[in-house]
Parts: sequence; structure tokens; C-alpha cells
Amino acid sequence: MNINELRRERASINQQVQALAAIEAAGTALSAEQHTEFATLSTKFSELTAQIERAEAAERMAAASAVCVDPTPAAVAASAAPAGSAASSLPAQPKMPEVKGAKVARMVRALAAARGDIQLASKLAMERGFGEDVAMSLNKIEPGSGGVLIPTNLSSEVIELLRPKSVVRRLGARTLPLSNGSITIPRLKGGAVVGYIGSDSDIGVTQQSFDDLKLTAKKLAALVPISNDLIKYAGVNPNIDQIVVGDLTSAIGAREDKAFIRDDGQANTPMGLLHWAIAANKIAASDGSTIQLVETDLNKAILALEGADANMISPGWIMAPRVFRFLSSMRDGNGNKVYPELDSGMLKGYPVGRTTQVPINLGADKPPSEKPSNKAASDSGANASEIYFVDFGDVFIGEEETLEIDYSKEATYSITRNDKTETVSAFQRDQTLIRVIAKNDFGPRHVESIAVLTGVKWGG
Repeated sequence: MNINELRRERASINQQVQALAAIEAAGTALSAEQHTEFATLSTKFSELTAQIERAEAAERMAAASAVCVDPTPAAVAASAAPAGSAASSLPAQPKMPEVKGAKVARMVRALAAARGDIQLASKLAMERGFGEDVAMSLNKIEPGSGGVLIPTNLSSEVIELLRPKSVVRRLGARTLPLSNGSITIPRLKGGAVVGYIGSDSDIGVTQQSFDDLKLTAKKLAALVPISNDLIKYAGVNPNIDQIVVGDLTSAIGAREDKAFIRDDGQANTPMGLLHWAIAANKIAASDGSTIQLVETDLNKAILALEGADANMISPGWIMAPRVFRFLSSMRDGNGNKVYPELDSGMLKGYPVGRTTQVPINLGADKPPSEKPSNKAASDSGANASEIYFVDFGDVFIGEEETLEIDYSKEATYSITRNDKTETVSAFQRDQTLIRVIAKNDFGPRHVESIAVLTGVKWGG
């Protein structure tokens, strides 16, 4: 009996033990026969565990003692020996590294294949070789109001994978856990009174004023269509795990960036950088027709933070790809790049994040909250964008460390192609629609740590 078979047998015994434990937990005393069965199952579980540990130890020893064999004629001849002979054994092969978030991807596949039946999903996980830890986690998960709650130890790995998918996270926004759905962060609003005094003088009274940043869980729901062919695949494959977890994190990351950059805090959404920025830090951009004009605009954004004594712990830029390409292609009179460091993802010494969540079709009819205080922005056309310069070490993402997942093979969803919205049936496409729910909020500790160049038509 191999290790996987031993593990499957142990998992089956565990399910029987849990069923007996559930009877007693419900207030019904176990019969004498059930007590005997429980003791027998417990003994068998321990024996199987010891047997599995010995088999695993033997595998580790075999891998550790494996040596590289030169392809000598004798070795070549040995490799051609009949199957089953001692000479036909192959050198140990290195184990393929597991994809981060693979356990959640396999859990999603098992749950979708079982149509949300947790017990059946656990059984499928064992049968398909998804790993005993995935099967055990499925045994322990609880249904939530909108699906199944993924355990924290697994969902935290997926949340960590959002960092490279979200420019706000990647540029250094700090994350905090939401305890009971909210967190309050005090901030110093007014400085202390400090001065020199004489030997017989009273010390001046220190006067400080404080304010609070309050983060409250907002529900983020992302829809992710997954091919049923991937769900039906029975084995463990890193490429499939990567596709599933990549689709999950890309959908969440894109929506997070939209919220953290430009959402207005209405209709149960977080308030993004644009609406946290004070009016004085919303600066109208020039037409960018000369290098000097562009330089002046970028420096204004940096000075907005430096002039407010921002901590400048982790400053960075956010812009649309179009604006990034305009800046990276700028040449001086000698044909040299004006900003060669953009090839390394830096601008004026600070990292740059590019995202399509910054629009490039902003026009004349902006709401008052998006207009610069000096009202000098151009009002023609509808091809304007924005550039953000932010001290990301001073902005926070409060988030609950669990994910909630639900499934449907019959639901429809909308996609936009060439500015046209199309309704897609998951059933007709042979897909399963995965709904992922995360809960988070966003805000700066000091609003002066955000500057926005508005009306940016560079490259348009």
C-alpha cells in the first residue's frame, strides 16, 4: 500500500471518528458499541499515522542519498534493463515547487466539482490527490452568508498574492487586520508646542490635537469565470493551479485598484486617493508641450508633499500606461531620453505603478470634487488622465483575513468589448462562475500625503 492509499484510508477513518464525535456533541450519549468502535478507530488512526510517517521518512532518506550517475556505457545498459530489475531504477527527480495559493485553487476546484457540497468536496480532494491538508481544511470550513468561508491560513496566502497584482499594494500601502469589521487609527493633527526656556521659567503647556482614521469593512465581490475543463481535471498540476489562482487574484486586484484610486466612498465602496486628496493638492497639469513644463508639473506634485512635511516613507507614482509611455519616449535636443530611469520603473527617484484603472477619457464635465482648486485645467476634449504622487507608507488597507467563495454554473455575467457590453451565459460557455468576496477599506493617515495632477493630456 503506497503513501496516498494510506492517507486516503486515514482520512476515511477520520470521517467516521468525526461522525461519532458529532453524535456526542449533539447531546446524545454513545452506546457501548459506539464507544468500542471509537476506540478501535482511534487505534487504527494512530497506527496509520505512524506508518505514513515511516514511509515519508524512508522517502526523504532515499532522496537525500540519491547521487548523480555519469552516463557511462554500463549506466546506459542498465537503463535498458528489463522493467522490475534492480538496474532499472531511476535517479530521484527534484520535486516541482508548489504554486503559491495552490491549496486555495485546489479547494475551489473541489468545491466547484462538488457543487458546494463540503463533504463531497473533501472526498474529491483526497481522490484527486489534492493533498490531505486541503481535504482536512474542507472538513473544517463553515458556510457563510454568501458562500463558503476559506480558512485564514489558506486565504492569507491568496491575499498576499494580491501585492504584485495591485499597484497600490505593490507601491507600499500598509495592511492592517480589521478586528470585528473595523479599526481606528489615531493621527496627530496639530503639533506640540515646543520652545527653549530659562532656568526659572515655566515649561510651556504642550497642545496637541488628534483626529482618527476609521476603516470599516466594505464588501468587495469579484466574478471569475473558470472553464469546467479545468475543474474536471482530476490530478495535481501546477499550471492549472496557477491559472485558477491567477484569475482569482487578477479579478480582485483590478477592482481593488479602482476602489483605492478613484472610488468616492459612496454606495458601500472605499474612498480612493482622488477623494482623500485635499483641494490644494489637486494640481492642474500643463499641456506637456515642452520638457520644462513636464518637469515643473512633476516637481509641483513632489513639492506638495514635501511642503506639508510628509514623512516620505515610501513615495511613489501611479499613472495610466499612456502617460507612462509618453514620459518614457520624451527626448531632449540631443536625442537622449529625458527620463531613462523609467526603463527601470522609476521616475525622479521614486517607483512608478501603471494601471488602466486610471482613466484616459476624463473630459470637461468633471464633478466639483475632481476639479483642481485653481481651476486652471483645460476644458476641451475628453482625453484627460491623472497622475498620483503618494507617500504609500502613510496609507492603509484594512482587511479581513478570510475570503468567501460561491459558485454557479447557470449564472450570467457581463463583459465589455470595444465599448459594448455583452451578456455571457456560464452554462452556454461550459464555465463555472466563481464569486469571491473579500472585505476591506482604505484611507490615508494624513491627507496631505496625496497629490494629484489633473487634466493630464500627455500622449493623448
